[in-house]
Amino acid sequence: MSSTALPTTEDLRARARAGLARLGVTVEEGSDFPARSPITGEDLFGLRAATAADTEQAIADARAAFLTWRTTPAPRRGELVWRLGELLRDHKGDLADLITIEAGKIRSEALGEVQEMIDICDFAVGLSRQLYGRTIASERPGHRLAETWHPLGVVGVISAFNFPAAVWSWNTAVALVCGDTVVWKPSELTSLIALACDRLLARAAEEVGAPREVHRLLLGDRTIGEQLVDDPRVALVSATGSTRMGREVGPRVAARFGRSLLELGGNNAAVVAPSADLDLAVQGIVFAAAGTAGQRCTTLRRLIVHRDIADTLLARLTAAYRKLPIGDPFDETTLVGPLISAQALETMQNALTRAQAEGGKILAGGNRRLTDAAPHASYVEPVLVRVDEQTEVVREETFAPLLYVLTYDTLDEAIALHNDVPQGLSSSIFTRDQQEAELFLSAEGSDCGIANVNIGTSGAEIGGAFGGEKETGGGRESGSDAWRAYMRSATNTINYSSRLALAQNVSFL
Repeated sequence: MSSTALPTTEDLRARARAGLARLGVTVEEGSDFPARSPITGEDLFGLRAATAADTEQAIADARAAFLTWRTTPAPRRGELVWRLGELLRDHKGDLADLITIEAGKIRSEALGEVQEMIDICDFAVGLSRQLYGRTIASERPGHRLAETWHPLGVVGVISAFNFPAAVWSWNTAVALVCGDTVVWKPSELTSLIALACDRLLARAAEEVGAPREVHRLLLGDRTIGEQLVDDPRVALVSATGSTRMGREVGPRVAARFGRSLLELGGNNAAVVAPSADLDLAVQGIVFAAAGTAGQRCTTLRRLIVHRDIADTLLARLTAAYRKLPIGDPFDETTLVGPLISAQALETMQNALTRAQAEGGKILAGGNRRLTDAAPHASYVEPVLVRVDEQTEVVREETFAPLLYVLTYDTLDEAIALHNDVPQGLSSSIFTRDQQEAELFLSAEGSDCGIANVNIGTSGAEIGGAFGGEKETGGGRESGSDAWRAYMRSATNTINYSSRLALAQNVSFL
């Protein structure tokens, strides 16, 4: 199913301009690179990119602001994030419009992303009064030990197109209450939503009396990110993107003894056990695999099904795939919007060709849609492919709605298949057997940073830390104690006695 009616590029351009105006954004147009919409695959208008000098100034401004911001009481820092959250609520519709225009997300997912930003602001405001250290028992009489946490410095945030605002908010809301300042380099594919977020934060800073320079935005290509990566004034680089990008960022930051927080690729799998509730499983699988047109880092890319139920489940999934509405993401009935670019479509088609050459069989999907209505856009049917083994192409992440299906006989075999990929982000099992569920969640089970039961691999909440292991990078953002990545700890020894006692009973002088 698909709708052949799409908005024109002129419609999208007008809608973007109107939304930006309501948000208070003045767009500095130029010829350096375009703002573009995957809905039509055409450019909206040109933008000016930051220069090396602009980047240098932004880092210097953020560093200078940090020297003041770090001494501002944390609850006062929380007031800035509280006001940002209020402004996000006030402008939720316009922000969602920009996300749909630039990233191609369907309306409900775009609104959900803005809600996620609001939620992390609420979380961070509470966190501003909970940056707890520890009191530690000392082995010496008249002494105590304490652990204290202090702001880290300038945080460089490099974000990707698929969650163009939420990932920024995860980092920025938490970094700001921790006393850090932020320099943000968004994907050049999603510059308009970045301008909107920066403007709202600037307005919040003005209204609560915080320094404007606690946040700086830099639009442009990877050279800006490289400058952030290499600058010793940037204490932490939080980078979201491909594993290939992480292989470049991590060593370069480490070479100058900086910190990096990496959120990289995911080749996520779900195990479907014989006892699974198939109604629940079908819903969870289809959303996790086809939602956001397969362009989430937590998208379901491998399905590991018990042999006894494989034919039944696949028949239901095939039927569901064939009915997915594909088209205009602004249409409330659409479930699958466009891929971000022609390159993304080509990558998907190449992976599909390789999978077929390795024995894979297409069960549903794979055809392009809306080529007459939008020849420059990349609409494609989500694909379901049955494979006999976990070949090289299956072990790679293809950032598209491409789901490989494997079968298993024992849970040990399923877990071995599940873990036999380089990535380790998100995972799930569908089962009504408590023993199977607990095994999957145990140290013997999933090796991912996220492990779920009876829910798909996508759709994480901000209350829990988000991130993964192995080639996913090891970083953690958002909830739990992820705030510690944005601070430095100090161990303090306090002597409240009248004598100096040395540790381990050392005698000296």
